[in-house]
Amino acid sequence: MKAIVQTGPRSVETQERDAPSPAADELLVKVHTAGLCGSDAHAYKYDGGYEWIPIPRVMGHEYSGEVVEIGTDVEGFVEGQKVVEEPIHDCGHCFQCKNGQPNVCQNFSITGMHRDGAYTEYVTVAPEHVHAVPDAVPLDHAAITEPTSIATRAVLTRSNATPGDNVLVEGPGPIGVLVAAVADSLGANVVVSGLEQDTRYRLPLVEELGIETVNVQSETGIDDYVDSLTDGVGFDVVFDATGHHTGVGTATEVTRKGGQVVVVGIPNDTSEVSLTPVVRGEISVDTSYGSTWTNFEQALRLMERGEIAVDKILDTSYSVDDPASAFEAFLGSETCKPVFQFDY
Repeated sequence: MKAIVQTGPRSVETQERDAPSPAADELLVKVHTAGLCGSDAHAYKYDGGYEWIPIPRVMGHEYSGEVVEIGTDVEGFVEGQKVVEEPIHDCGHCFQCKNGQPNVCQNFSITGMHRDGAYTEYVTVAPEHVHAVPDAVPLDHAAITEPTSIATRAVLTRSNATPGDNVLVEGPGPIGVLVAAVADSLGANVVVSGLEQDTRYRLPLVEELGIETVNVQSETGIDDYVDSLTDGVGFDVVFDATGHHTGVGTATEVTRKGGQVVVVGIPNDTSEVSLTPVVRGEISVDTSYGSTWTNFEQALRLMERGEIAVDKILDTSYSVDDPASAFEAFLGSETCKPVFQFDY
């Protein structure tokens, strides 16, 4: 079977591998579509914090597929069933897991990093990490359930956003776009900000979703939006999905007094924030990391209802046989959510 394997920093290649066989307590899943995200790109570059990943490694953690074989000890699944995997596996016994916070498990492991992943034709997975995909959700759409679940957690679990709120999403990467889509489905007035480099692909994509955008490096920048959209009051909620150390500080500057900042992107360096106006304005600064079983189900239900314009978000133009081009295009902001299709 074909597998996209990382062989070194900024080096991936498509190899032939033997197909796995499921153990008695596992499912064998035929992969349909697998997505590329920011953490995959960091792993591809072997950035700081990712050097522990063993090389060579089959990459990929966002995917959808179909059950093709069921281990003898597994119940509740049928061959041909559409499924997605929760790729971050919690240990189930640390303090956080027992305290109802499995998304911040002390001993978690990630498909495609701690173990071979889903950029391949077949994977084995334990049934406790699997969600059934509703009939109305196509398999290519279901491939982005995991990043959509991160967005549902940020918006529906961790934020105070309500219908009619003025919401800013900083950063039009995959998570930022999906956070904006979920906030828009909630009935918020959403604006997505990006840089000049994002005007080529990512900000126009957001506009296709019917969501306003702003280039913060333009002459007007974000200030005019604060004035025109919020009457100078500031945004009710700002989601920082930039992954840049300046994002949090910028977010606090455009949030209204009594408003909220939710940091979703992991800053690439030490962030510097002036806390004086944050304290005096009683601005809440919260974080959102990963997702839970509930957030996965929320993501699937939103897609089932057609609330997320997945067809516009997916970029299927990249080939399994030339994976490096997808990674390089992603890093150059030439695409937002490239996917590899193994069964189409």
